Amino acid sequence: MDTQVIKAKQYCNSLTGYSRRKTREVVIGDVPMGGDNPIRVQSMTTVDTMDTMGSVEQVLRMVESGCEYVRITAPSIKEAQNLDEIKKELAKRGCNVPLVADIHFTPNAAELAAKIVEKVRVNPGNYADKKRFEEIEYTDETYNAELERIREKFTPLVKICKENGTAMRIGTNHGSLSDRILSRYGDTPLGMVESALEFLRICADLDYHDIVLSMKASNTQVMVQAYRLLVQKLDEEGFEPYPLHLGVTEAGEGEDGRIKSAVGIGTLLEDGLGDTVRVSLTEEPEFEAPVAQIMVDRYLNRSLETKIKPVGNLPIDPFSYSRRVTHEVANFGDSNVPRVIADLSRVRIEDYKDLKQIGHFYLPELDKWKMNDTGADYVYSGKNTIPFMLPNGLKEIVDYDVWKNSNDANKLPLLNANEFLSGDKLHSIINFVLVEAVDLSDELILKLKSSENVVVVFETTEQHALAAVRRAFFEFIEQGVQTPVVIKRAYAKISEDHLQIYSATDIGGLLIDGFGDGAMLGTELSAPGLDKENQLELVNLYNKTTFGILQAARTRMTKTEYISCPSCGRTLFDLQETTAMIRKRTDHLKGIKIGIMGCIVNGPGEMADADYGYVGSGKGKITLYKGKEVMKRGVPSEKAVDELIEIIRQDGNWIELEETTN
Repeated sequence: MDTQVIKAKQYCNSLTGYSRRKTREVVIGDVPMGGDNPIRVQSMTTVDTMDTMGSVEQVLRMVESGCEYVRITAPSIKEAQNLDEIKKELAKRGCNVPLVADIHFTPNAAELAAKIVEKVRVNPGNYADKKRFEEIEYTDETYNAELERIREKFTPLVKICKENGTAMRIGTNHGSLSDRILSRYGDTPLGMVESALEFLRICADLDYHDIVLSMKASNTQVMVQAYRLLVQKLDEEGFEPYPLHLGVTEAGEGEDGRIKSAVGIGTLLEDGLGDTVRVSLTEEPEFEAPVAQIMVDRYLNRSLETKIKPVGNLPIDPFSYSRRVTHEVANFGDSNVPRVIADLSRVRIEDYKDLKQIGHFYLPELDKWKMNDTGADYVYSGKNTIPFMLPNGLKEIVDYDVWKNSNDANKLPLLNANEFLSGDKLHSIINFVLVEAVDLSDELILKLKSSENVVVVFETTEQHALAAVRRAFFEFIEQGVQTPVVIKRAYAKISEDHLQIYSATDIGGLLIDGFGDGAMLGTELSAPGLDKENQLELVNLYNKTTFGILQAARTRMTKTEYISCPSCGRTLFDLQETTAMIRKRTDHLKGIKIGIMGCIVNGPGEMADADYGYVGSGKGKITLYKGKEVMKRGVPSEKAVDELIEIIRQDGNWIELEETTN
């Protein structure tokens, strides 16, 4: 275990392997959390809470899918009261899953729910505050007066929880920080942490400790930084090590939702943080638990053994994003976005049409190439060289022995460390050097420091893969090596969900810390013996996944991003159908972020990172946003998508669909 990491940056037990943070045990019904208990899995219902039988049926499906806790929204007294009916009906069905009441804005509903269910979740940003998006200058006196007002509103709930043995989650959301917090701390991870600590200090004064904490955001960088900072601040202020609930808000649907969730949640699990996980997908809630289970199961049999060198002083700030400084080699490093290398080494590319699987399309009638959002920047063909001229800008990487015998200027060499150190013939502009991350030699580091035309490709067979590659990056920083680095990962044959989650964790977790000038998913371990058609399908999956990871980590935005909530009983329209409709009309707008929120609770705040917003404000009524600014209120839902597009058009960010094919 790394005890040498300097205290100011000590947010996890180990940076060289998996070591789970030891937390206080919190009893929630018959399913305790934290301590020596397994990492728990949970989700949230989407049925109207007043629909007792509908809620019960959905809860039963969720429990069957693996949920160990079920959260149900209670936006007012009547929903809080109906939790008792839901609980009774579940008991009749033989289901005693702990229920969690989700509270926003309504202390009286929380106080009632705390007498019924096993846990309540409060959002410190809106439990005692009304958000008006006002900038107010607070003196110490007026700020402290606000804290006293919060104490008066929050204390009754704490006392009820304590008397009834009810647990509580104090759950900060990045997008719903109060105006007061924003005025003092800004829209920052520190503001998120302080928002929770204000409530936690009140609990401590009242000797109440059945508490779980969370720091959710739709921006994975902000989320990871906030959780890490929370752990450090708890230790710094002498609080007990309360368990953590992990989640990325509004992750979205399909592969995007899974990848984004894994980038945020997986990074923290690798840090040893997290006692319960909720994956928020814009899908039916019973689909969430299996995805979360894949994440937590990865740490069940992690060995404590490692070949990774210990870490002394941490050479980065884990609480803020700063990209590692590198020099430029061709279009790698420096200020260039991370590049994607598609691995074609296991399939023989024989025809132009084969490249459509990596986003490059040949148009025979025009005799020209078109590239989509997931057009790879480079291809690695190994020894299976491509027999035709590639589209302009796409370069081919081949094994070193193949390159030495080729006169093709568009082919680039991949060398192993020994070939690079031998000092033999090199390409004048760019050479790729494949290095096992735990085998960095002094000789290799010395040569890299004097080489201006090299891109390193880090790979590893170490089971603590993220830690191994991260340690190699630390070594580069400590030794002053500014060579650009591509992160390569390869996996034995696994399901699509497993691939997306594992790779998003292993690569995305490094990108979150500012590491990586490119990414590559290797196919050599994935599925030996596949025919060409299936190999190409695998290449397509790997290529799309790689681009998805870069987008989820906020390091390369190549497609429209949808920040959509997972739906709940507050949702005022069919969220899945509406998201699909908006995606159909707008998914050609590269780099634009559109928030799609079911109600005002998850509205302007939770989509704070979005460029445009579509928020339910009443039955059949939509409020449209540009950033945090309301552009139109009460728009009929049948006209709302057209009105949203018009706002984007007037803002100068609309592109006609046919323009993207040129």
